Amino acid sequence: MKLNRPKFFKISIIIVVIIVFQISCNTIMPLEPNPNTVLDPPLDGLTNEQLVKFMEGSEEFDEVYTKETGLGPIFVASSCSSCHSGDNRGHPFTTLTRFGQSDTTSGNTFMAKGGPQLQHNYVVGYTGEEIPTGAASTKLIAPIVAGNGYIELVPESDLIALSDPTDKNNDGISGRVSWNTIPSWVTPFNNAIKTNTNRYICRFGKKASTYNLHQQCVQAFNQDIGVTTTFMSQNPYNYLSGTQSNNTTDPDIKDSELNATVFYIQTLKEPLRRGENNADVIQGSKLFTQLNCNDCHVEKLKTGFSYINTLSLKEFYPYTDLLLHDMGPELNDGYTEGTALPAEWRTAPLWGLGLSQNAQGGNYFLMHDGRAKSIEEAIMIHGGEATNSKNKFVQLSSNDKQKLISFLKSL
Repeated sequence: MKLNRPKFFKISIIIVVIIVFQISCNTIMPLEPNPNTVLDPPLDGLTNEQLVKFMEGSEEFDEVYTKETGLGPIFVASSCSSCHSGDNRGHPFTTLTRFGQSDTTSGNTFMAKGGPQLQHNYVVGYTGEEIPTGAASTKLIAPIVAGNGYIELVPESDLIALSDPTDKNNDGISGRVSWNTIPSWVTPFNNAIKTNTNRYICRFGKKASTYNLHQQCVQAFNQDIGVTTTFMSQNPYNYLSGTQSNNTTDPDIKDSELNATVFYIQTLKEPLRRGENNADVIQGSKLFTQLNCNDCHVEKLKTGFSYINTLSLKEFYPYTDLLLHDMGPELNDGYTEGTALPAEWRTAPLWGLGLSQNAQGGNYFLMHDGRAKSIEEAIMIHGGEATNSKNKFVQLSSNDKQKLISFLKSL
C-alpha cells in the first residue's frame, strides 16, 4: 500500500500539534479542584433540565449589576457572589449593617428611614444611607450558601421536636423555633404549622427571621443590590420622601431569573467532609460530643418530601438545630429581628467551616459579625446557653483543644 505522502505528512503534523497542545494544557492549566474543597457544584442526581436551570441560576448569582441593569440607586454590593464568595461565608469587605429594631414588641420603627438594612453605596445622583440617630444596629457577615436546599426542607415538626424553650430537661439549653409573620407574597409550605396569630416557623438569617429561600432571595436582591422584582419594589419605602412605594410594574429581573437563582441555591451541593478518618479528627469528634456542643450544633437532620428528587427524604450533616439560642451579653448587640431577643441567634451551621478561610481572604472571620479571628476565639465568645460547653473547652489540654479544632476544620 502506497501512502499519499503530502496528505500523510499534513495529518502527522496535526496529530503532533494536538499532542503538544494537550501536554502544554496539562502543564500550564491548573488541575480541576478537588470536589471536597469547593462549594459551587450542583447536587448529584439532577436531571438535564434541572442542570440547565442550575446554570441559569449560577449566572444570575454571579451577575454584576450596573445602573443600566438595575443596580441601586442605593445598595450594598453589585452581585450576590461578591458577598458570598465561593458560596461560603462572607468577609468584612462586604459586611452588612442591619438597624432599627431593639425589642420584640415595637417592631422596626425605622423602616421609613431606610431600615432594616443600611445601603451605604449609591449610583451617581444619589446619596447613600446613614444609620439614623437612636437606631439599634448590628454588623453581619454573609452566611454560607451551599447546602441551603437541605436546610429549607427540614420538616417543621422536627424543629419543634428539637426545641426546648422552657428547658424542661434542665440541661441549660432552651432553644426555640422562631415564629414570625411573613410577607403576603411568601407562599407557606404545604401543611405549614402556624400560630393563631398567623406566625410561621422561620429558619433563615442570623436571627431566623426569614421563612424560605424565595423570601431570602427577593429580600437580598432588593436590600443588598437594589434590584426590583415583582414582589418587592426598588425599596419597600421611598427613602428620599419617607413614603411607601409599591411600584413593581417594571421589575429589574424577571420571575424566571429570580426562580433560577432560588433553584441554584436550593441545588448547590452540600459541603463535604475532609480527613474524617484522621485519628485527631475522630478524637475531636468525640470531644465535640463530650462538651455537649452537639446539643445546639446537631450533627444530622433529614429533609422532608421535595419535588427535587435528589433533595427528598435525605439525611445530611449541617451541625445546626436551626433554633434560636440566648448567646449571652457579649453577643447582645442591642438589635434584633422578628421575635428574637437581642441576645438570641440562630445556631449557625458548621459545615463548610474548614473551607471558609478560602472565601475570607486566607483568614477566619467567624460569629455573626466576623469578630472572631480563629475557631478558638469563636468558641470563647460563646456565652449564655453555651457557657457550660465553653467552660469545658477551657479545661481541655492544649492537645485536646487542637484535636477538637481539627475536627471542626474537617467539616
